[in-house]
Amino acid sequence: MKHKFISKRYWKDTSTAMGQSDALAKSFDDCINLSLGDPDLITDEKVIEASMADAKAGHTKYTDFSGDPELKAAIAKMYQEDYGLTVDTSEIFVTASGCLAMYLALEAILDDGDEVIIHAPYFTPYPQQIELARGIPVVLDTVEEEDFQVNLDRLQALITERTKAIVINTPNNPTGNCFSRESLEKVAAIAKEHDLVVIADDIYGAFSYAEEFIPLMSLPGMKERTITINSFSKNFTMTGWRVGNIIAPDFLVQTIQTINENVVFTAPSVSQRAAIYAIRDRKRIQPPMIAEYQKRVQYAIDRINQIPKMSILPAKGTFYLFVNIKETGLSSAQVADRILREAHVLSLPGNAFGDCGEGYLRMACTVGVDVLKEAFDRIEKMDLFR
Repeated sequence: MKHKFISKRYWKDTSTAMGQSDALAKSFDDCINLSLGDPDLITDEKVIEASMADAKAGHTKYTDFSGDPELKAAIAKMYQEDYGLTVDTSEIFVTASGCLAMYLALEAILDDGDEVIIHAPYFTPYPQQIELARGIPVVLDTVEEEDFQVNLDRLQALITERTKAIVINTPNNPTGNCFSRESLEKVAAIAKEHDLVVIADDIYGAFSYAEEFIPLMSLPGMKERTITINSFSKNFTMTGWRVGNIIAPDFLVQTIQTINENVVFTAPSVSQRAAIYAIRDRKRIQPPMIAEYQKRVQYAIDRINQIPKMSILPAKGTFYLFVNIKETGLSSAQVADRILREAHVLSLPGNAFGDCGEGYLRMACTVGVDVLKEAFDRIEKMDLFR
């Protein structure tokens, strides 16, 4: 809104479908909310108990500026054990969420007017995060007909003398797709050819169903030019704890620390203690959680492909569904609105994730199979899908 007390940068309405979803979910008493990726599962009980015990023992103060040393050591150990990657603790910075990690990374590398390539459909905040850091977002469309993989020619055509970075998100929100090794190698080759930074948004790394997750920084020559973003929100169902981390060359970590000292100073100490116990106990915590989400996703996909005018690709990762509704002849916003008003099921229109998302809906399997069944039973009865 326009007001003399508000910066002119924010006079233009930049609200998103995700930001509006909370109010929409309250439109009906029986609304089934499939709009946001906030899991219905709660943080592991042992993690909660251990972190609360640490809080009572005095872990309620600022941590080291770059993060709790025990947490940084646990992150480094995980990368060695799970991926055979050597990461020094000087290359790790703990953040108050993955979203903040992305902003800090962009703020650290961008000069005014630098361009950042993001592949669409994209996580909705990316463009504004880039603009907040005074950069310019440049969109690379991916399409269902190409399995939502990176098209090398289209990527190459977007690179200019102002291109500074490429953002890669796999497993992907919103499509649920995973980039193949071939796609990642294409991105890596272009980054090296043009001397670019790659920001790897890996926050769904645990949710790679079809193939083992490949950290981009594990590819030859990429560790020194990759900024990896992690979060405990989805991999450990810890959305409310607000804790994530960055892995990057140490000189970038030092810059990021300087910026962060003027933003939130340090990530919450109790949340960092919880993250320590979560990552140490991941072999027990993650498998049943991932299996539950995979079961939900597969159930939803089976139901979607039985509904006329709806279709979806096989599940590869995350707990998101990117549903093709082009056969309805309506826009994504129109279909999402009708599903909300007629079936009382809230989803997000695909164009909230970039123009190439038009003709799709994003649904999040953050409710149990019984609730998903009710949601698709309601949708199936709509005249629109008969």
